[in-house]
Amino acid sequence: MPEPSASSAPAAPARENARALVIVPHTHWDREWYLPFQRFRLQLVGLLDELLDRMERDPRQRFTLDGQMAAVDDYLEVRPEARERVAALVKSGRLAIGPWDILMDEFLCSGEQMIRNLERGIRRAEELGAAMPVGYLPDMFGHIAQMPQLLRGAGLAHACVYRGVPSSVTTDTFAWEAPDGTAIRTRFLAAGGYGNAAGLLEDPERAEARLLELVERMEPWAEGPDAPPGLDGLGGAPMLGMYGSDHTAPAADAPDLLAAVGERTGVPVRLATLAEFFAALPETVAGLPVTRGELRSHSRSNILPGVISVRPALKQAMARAERTVERYAEPLAALFGDRTERRFLDLAWRHLISVSCHDSVTGCGCDETAVQVGARMAEAEQLGQAVCDMTLARLARDVPRDAHLVVNPSPRPRAGVVLLATEAPERGADVLADDVLADPELALTRIHGTELYGQHITGWSLSGNTLTFRVAHHTDTPFDVADVRALLRERPEGAPLRVRILAVPRRTVPVWAEAPALGHAAVRVPTEPPLSQYDVRASGRVMDNGLVGVAVAADGTFTLSTPGGAGGPGVTATGLGGIVDGGDLGDSYNYAPPAADLLVTEPATVRVTPVLTDPLASAIEITRGYAWPAAGDFAADGREERAEAITVTTRLELRAAEPFVRLTVRFDNRCDDHRVRLHLPLPRRATASYAEGQFAVVERGLTAEGGGGEHPLPTFPASGFVAAGGLAALLTEYTEYELVNHGRELALTVLRAVGQLSRNRHVHRDEPAGPQVPTPGAQSRGVREVSLALMPYADSWEEVVPAAEDYRHPLLTTPGAGPAGGALPPAAPGLTVTGTGVVLSSLRERDGRVELRVVAETDRPTTATVAGPVAHARHADLLGRPGDDLPVTDGTVTLPLRPWQIATLHLDLTTPDA
Repeated sequence: MPEPSASSAPAAPARENARALVIVPHTHWDREWYLPFQRFRLQLVGLLDELLDRMERDPRQRFTLDGQMAAVDDYLEVRPEARERVAALVKSGRLAIGPWDILMDEFLCSGEQMIRNLERGIRRAEELGAAMPVGYLPDMFGHIAQMPQLLRGAGLAHACVYRGVPSSVTTDTFAWEAPDGTAIRTRFLAAGGYGNAAGLLEDPERAEARLLELVERMEPWAEGPDAPPGLDGLGGAPMLGMYGSDHTAPAADAPDLLAAVGERTGVPVRLATLAEFFAALPETVAGLPVTRGELRSHSRSNILPGVISVRPALKQAMARAERTVERYAEPLAALFGDRTERRFLDLAWRHLISVSCHDSVTGCGCDETAVQVGARMAEAEQLGQAVCDMTLARLARDVPRDAHLVVNPSPRPRAGVVLLATEAPERGADVLADDVLADPELALTRIHGTELYGQHITGWSLSGNTLTFRVAHHTDTPFDVADVRALLRERPEGAPLRVRILAVPRRTVPVWAEAPALGHAAVRVPTEPPLSQYDVRASGRVMDNGLVGVAVAADGTFTLSTPGGAGGPGVTATGLGGIVDGGDLGDSYNYAPPAADLLVTEPATVRVTPVLTDPLASAIEITRGYAWPAAGDFAADGREERAEAITVTTRLELRAAEPFVRLTVRFDNRCDDHRVRLHLPLPRRATASYAEGQFAVVERGLTAEGGGGEHPLPTFPASGFVAAGGLAALLTEYTEYELVNHGRELALTVLRAVGQLSRNRHVHRDEPAGPQVPTPGAQSRGVREVSLALMPYADSWEEVVPAAEDYRHPLLTTPGAGPAGGALPPAAPGLTVTGTGVVLSSLRERDGRVELRVVAETDRPTTATVAGPVAHARHADLLGRPGDDLPVTDGTVTLPLRPWQIATLHLDLTTPDA
């Protein structure tokens, strides 16, 4: 190949005490973003086709494939014949792949999903030769507090990050410490992130100047003077230049160009993979500056917090799919399945992980991407539901048809209200059809065996010219359509026939149910519901169950109160439930309030209606009418005068023995460019919030650190709950929140509607976050419904944890399938897991054993006690690799846990027949 034009220049003398500069050729591959997946994949295939040819011709070439196996698998699905070529390069150490399956958004998927992501990515990479032993996190929009523990638990000794690093980090290497105390040596991609050396060799004429400029930018960040092993004589720890960017490949002659420019400048420079770079560094964190907890600072770079609230349907679907798979399908299959479910669960996890990508679940892609992401989320949920269906169908055979199977997804015994559908013959009959037919045979063609209109025939009669079928969900009555046909032949030929189909009415009733830990029981609808001290007493706009009271005001807001006790006075929060609609001229990455914003806070009309009154569950519906501006006015930096009439319906439901009130907010969004928030005044002023998510409860203040070209808006993500000032919001979906009014109110974002992927000019951001692509789908028009619960608490967020578990994971019910009238089967326990602050993350079958994972969500040491039919137990790491045995006494295992520790156990269970 031709030499660079400046190659004849004399070599520069080596720079005194020069640090080595390691250049890592790579690409950052957004699998789907402003283009949908398949269009980006076409580019990926072309890039890797050329790259493999180049690397096979020149052994000096190095490449790091973005730390995610998705790019490899997407390529090999199109080029399966290239598998051995990829494997050979991986085994040679010149191509670095993994360890992730995909580069996820850490705040918009569960902690358990991130473990499965690592597990799948490392396994796939090892099948091709080796996984890069680095927790590479180049473009996530901030990092969760427990990431150091996850990476170390998977056997990784280094992390590599960019966004979210706080201003307190002043060197390119620091010790990042998780809440449990686990620390990992972490490299900050200083001086420009994962593209700090992008374009370095683009123009050979300017390569020398660009290299020196890169060194000048990076030297102030360089770690201390101790040279790591293998780089002696090069003046200390090496600098890391990331030569690549989004969807790009390095120059074909990069080795020659780099050697030449290094020689001319005197900078010790070499090509390497990211794995080679970190292999030359020590693993110890001793002596490094320490940064603890989550990384969500705006000081060094944009973290683009608006992705938490845009396209809320995706966040809702992700949370629902994760719960279905993690807390229902997998435990049911592990404890009561027959292993035929495994492939369905594998497929569910593949879909879940694929949509966790930081440009997928975030909703910051084009509309086509959002549609495809939503479809894969739905598939994951449906696969999980299919596993539940298979397992429940087997268990329901032992439960009479007039009863229901109740499954407890929690690792402790549960009792509470379930809503069951039951027949109500006292209500007469529902008319499904009443037709006059000239040809009687038409009526009989609708019958298939005993099935008619989706139900089953329980009886029929012919009276004069009227044929009546009675149907219900089940039948024990023999039926043969030939009998009907024979009787109809006796009628006068040509006489019209009236055909009626009458169904037994059904109603939904609240029922008290009890079930053992991770087990199941059966329940019938009682003729007289049991009463207790915590039954609901409701009258007009007031409900109370002895644990919490609700009173709705004339303006549609409401008050929650708890009774006082020996521990002190009760807790009262007033003015709850206000809806605030404001403008948003931003994009999918960042909220942008108009300069001339119009906030709509007061409803034009209010109607309060009791809709359910029962000792076990009562409900009040609040209907409020608003006039919301129809769209943003970008020319005037405000909102349009034209308004849409919007009805917001809020349902408050209080159930027996629950310390919280359930809340559902619903409206049909017909407006653009706006943000809708639910405002919750707190019982007392808060100086901090406590948000649960990804194996931790994170304390956050009233402000956010800025400085990186982005307004530090103090909006934050929460998954399980957010608690502040004596009030907790228990959540069912990933939610954005903010403490407002100087800590006196909690605001939850219900909807953020925008029309652009990114805007070139943005009041809260200095530069674009992506291309300016229209996204009309991100206006989220249509029905928006969000469900949560509100719980007053006295002292600490720790009071909230058990209630959040119960609310997020309700008892599961299904109708019995056995003969009606039979005795109820005995309750069947699964496993019990107890301990202060001990929370279940997953329970699954793995290689013939049950794998159990828990986390200690507490600031104090605790002990997890696992009880059940346990014959043998042993430790395991996060990837399932076995550790030491644990003593088992009478089926019980005790496991001491440090605060915030994530622990994995492998259990051998005895079967009932054993």
